[in-house]
Amino acid sequence: MPNNHNQNSRRSFLTKLTRGVVGATLFPSIVTARDQQRNITEFLQRSQKFSANDHLQIALIGAGGMGTADTNTAITVPGVKLMAVCDLYDGRLADAKSRWGASIDTTRDFREILDRKDIDAAIIATPDHWHKDISVAAMNKGKHVYCEKPMVHDISEGAAVVAAQTKNGVVFQVGSQGLSSLGNEKARELLRDGAIGKLNYAEGFWARMSPSGAWQYPIPADASPQTVGWDAFLANTTKRPFDATRFFRWRNYRDYGTGVSGDLFVHLFSSLHMITGSMGPNKVMATGGLRYWKDGREVPDIMLGMFDYPETAAHPAFNLSLRVNFVDGTGGTNYLRMVGSEGSMTVEWDKVTLYRNAPTADANDPLAKTKANGTQGKEFIYDRKAMLPPEKMEYTAQAGYKGAHFDHFYNWVTAIRNQGKVTENSLFGYRAAAPALLCNDSYFKNRIIEWDPVNLKLVNT
Repeated sequence: MPNNHNQNSRRSFLTKLTRGVVGATLFPSIVTARDQQRNITEFLQRSQKFSANDHLQIALIGAGGMGTADTNTAITVPGVKLMAVCDLYDGRLADAKSRWGASIDTTRDFREILDRKDIDAAIIATPDHWHKDISVAAMNKGKHVYCEKPMVHDISEGAAVVAAQTKNGVVFQVGSQGLSSLGNEKARELLRDGAIGKLNYAEGFWARMSPSGAWQYPIPADASPQTVGWDAFLANTTKRPFDATRFFRWRNYRDYGTGVSGDLFVHLFSSLHMITGSMGPNKVMATGGLRYWKDGREVPDIMLGMFDYPETAAHPAFNLSLRVNFVDGTGGTNYLRMVGSEGSMTVEWDKVTLYRNAPTADANDPLAKTKANGTQGKEFIYDRKAMLPPEKMEYTAQAGYKGAHFDHFYNWVTAIRNQGKVTENSLFGYRAAAPALLCNDSYFKNRIIEWDPVNLKLVNT
């Protein structure tokens, strides 16, 4: 990125800061709070008028933990009604009726849901190996789709999802639920305005320590070939005898899940790409290991990824490092941190903390030049101090903010009603999923992977 662009952006940010209206162009409801010990806090507020003019009837396919959370959020958007639930475990179908009402229909066969004319859209929250097949089938039936991340189980599947959305003209949103957050939007604005100068490095970290957080999900006592649709679960992958552990703890196995990278790195890729406007890295490297959760799983519980992002019209060249730790005693730490030539910012879904470097002397300052040359005669040098901007600013969501998950569903529903656009369509979702999936490939193949993020293809393979 040209230096004059960074200088202009920097001046733009400082001008806004001086006037006390940083971010006002994007968030008109920002209110500046107290300036205490040179720390400034600003509150972010989402002002939306909700309307239930158009009734949207949805179905859930995959009623596990994430599918349940998605549906609970979706039905809080005005005008959204849940009509049916599909899952391969009978216990979840019974729970769905108990949770959302006896009037909803339940089935083990997702095709029954897609054939219904009274269902407008589907939430797809199945294990990863079914994302592509059900997404494409749903869009070919004219259904709008909200598909959990990662969008696909393998990079070879991404093109089919993009083609199905293009062909059918439906609204498709990938469920990296933090993407539509106030925090990401504020970070994008701050980066654009030069708040941290020229971006050169980013890092993300995600830590978990509990058995559930490390995917040791509970296995129901009644799990059996009679209560579980095991053959349907395996219909598009390797056939095996019934195994309740594989069914309920599917993230631990490569046939069905995408490991820590597909579960967690993809969130960080999604946010980073949204903030920077990037299409993705061109080099992927990973290492790690299975250090603690040696429960028969096939994927590591510690993973470190390194990624090179090339210079584009949207951003300078920069490096990214990501870490996931399932043996962490801190209990759930996670963040995305972006570092530039003038400062850094830590991005969370409801908060952004900006740290700026202490200002340095201006080489073009004539007073500085005079001092450098020494005094001449009786000339007096007044070393006047500057008015310093704050070194730390914290932007926090206003109390009552409905949260990133609600925003993501609200955007999806609004796009369906208004024939509009979403923040994470199939192409964006493919570009976020690809480096996460390639991170796994790098780990298991023990080599560097080169990727063309523009044309979405492997290089030199």
